[in-house]
Amino acid sequence: MKLNGGVNTKVADDNLAPVTALELRALPARITLISHAPTLALKRASFPLDAPLPEDEIEKVATQGWTAPQAQYVCCGPEKRTQQTAEALSLEPSVAIELADVDYGTWNGKEIEDIHATDPEGLASWLTDVNAVPHGGESFAHLIIRVQRWMKDRTTAGHTMAVTHPSVVRAAILCAIQAPPESFWRIEIAPLTLTDLRFNGKQWTLRVAGCPVLLK
Repeated sequence: MKLNGGVNTKVADDNLAPVTALELRALPARITLISHAPTLALKRASFPLDAPLPEDEIEKVATQGWTAPQAQYVCCGPEKRTQQTAEALSLEPSVAIELADVDYGTWNGKEIEDIHATDPEGLASWLTDVNAVPHGGESFAHLIIRVQRWMKDRTTAGHTMAVTHPSVVRAAILCAIQAPPESFWRIEIAPLTLTDLRFNGKQWTLRVAGCPVLLK
């Protein structure tokens, strides 16, 4: 696992020669986003902590023998669940802090039912207002801006493959189709699904979203 925040500068196939900076700029830009494997927090309907994936989920991914498409850059979020998903998919990613999950502040590790019981107004505002931060962490509006900046850096980067979080994927889709931030909650991204974005030199387009990575 690389920890410099950068990404690989050669194609995935070791039999191919490294891509030069000039050749890289000439390649059409593409981002393939993969949402991480299911977590215990997801099963418990709770806000996540930086906990490892369940062993059975790691094994399920690893035994599928998934073959990654060729990419010039491979990266993942800094959390254990994204790094372990990438490794189970036989990827060798660099860590990109821009792909981190939303910071849920004081809600981290708590079940949604508990929040509803103790702070119903805060939960309601969080579910309807992308600028709301009742937990004192990061708003979805800030997440969208963060992802948009990251995507701007990828417009001349060839094919980028990133293992990240459903929230980050949703933000990337909004940025690609230039939808209003308020549409954030109208997008559902399941675990271990693939979303593909393409850049035509002027704008991003959504090629596919929510495609299962593994066979059922």
